[in-house]
Amino acid sequence: MLTLAEYDMSPERGFLCRYDADDVRLGENLAVIKDVALSLPQILPTGRVRQLLMERLPLIHLPVTRMSDAEVRTCMVHYAFMVQAFVWGDPRPPRMLPENLAIPIVVLADHLGQQPLLPYSSYVLDNWGLIDKNRPVDLDNIYMIQNFLGGQDENWFVLIHVAIEAAAGTSLAAFGPIIEATEAGDVATTRHLLKEIAGTWTTINALFDRMPERCDPYIYFARVRPFIHGWRDNPALPEGLIYEGVSRFGCQAQAFRGQTGSQSSIVPAMDALMGVGHASDPLREYLDQLHIYRPPAHRRFIEDTREASRLRSFVMNCREPGLIAAYNAIIRATADFRTRHLEYAASYINKQQRAAAGNDTELGTGGTPFMRYLKKHRDETAARLLSAASEVG
Repeated sequence: MLTLAEYDMSPERGFLCRYDADDVRLGENLAVIKDVALSLPQILPTGRVRQLLMERLPLIHLPVTRMSDAEVRTCMVHYAFMVQAFVWGDPRPPRMLPENLAIPIVVLADHLGQQPLLPYSSYVLDNWGLIDKNRPVDLDNIYMIQNFLGGQDENWFVLIHVAIEAAAGTSLAAFGPIIEATEAGDVATTRHLLKEIAGTWTTINALFDRMPERCDPYIYFARVRPFIHGWRDNPALPEGLIYEGVSRFGCQAQAFRGQTGSQSSIVPAMDALMGVGHASDPLREYLDQLHIYRPPAHRRFIEDTREASRLRSFVMNCREPGLIAAYNAIIRATADFRTRHLEYAASYINKQQRAAAGNDTELGTGGTPFMRYLKKHRDETAARLLSAASEVG
């Protein structure tokens, strides 16, 4: 395993951006990008969002090789929101994304190793600021920088995810030491670190429990969710979207999956450490596809963890009751997290009645029939519990 910094991570922030996104200033020639993007809450309700984006945003050829990583990622946040607003801001989605949006989003995505639409990294990881720079990343000290419509429900939905990502940082920092301890046969250190991770999951689940406090299911479904869909396996855009002016795409429509919390790297990384796998099914295939939507450094962290971790076999072979208990505590906590995800999917999406084109109650924002498989994956996680005698394989 490399150092956390080499995976673009930190113990204090986990997978969240390590720079202060609200302090990033775009150069004079790029300032219009931020100005237009931050006006989305004002122009989306007009019903003229496409016209106004065409009029106000010139085609900018971004000098990405001369820009800092923070500047590129900041531009990606703003362009990704404008792309989604252009596509989903009117009742009927367009067949084509105009070149003033299409060319820059492709240039940015290519440079960052991601896909040219709104990814979780631009929606959550790089889209928050600290109210007080001297205080930690916590729900009472963070705000959302770029919005679609704005308002408490949209902000809270994103900020809950930001707080969870930050809380996970200390656990992610323990992955390397755990792998080293298991290689050295150090039961005591492994047990201690697993107990600390279980404690972190208690915090994560408590944060997740707070979602309904300020994010109403109806408001989420009607005013937040519509903007984060993609154009792969979406009935409203069955052929995808044409990216005007992007030579390598030609005139062929492109299909990309929408932003979803399943693009977060926390649970896949934890599964990799713990040796949790899932049987083959359409959602498993979908989750595997989502791997390319994560930032490359975060993908590498998951892959390296999966390759290096022998934790599960170590715990099984040691048969030390305290170690098994610590391992099982994490399995139960991640199963509890998946249970709450299933409950939210039901109340925030599946039970809503006003489905519209592109905002189906049966399909996730990534384009899958999510309810069918979430319970199965939760049950598969719980099935990885080890018996006291470490007999479960």
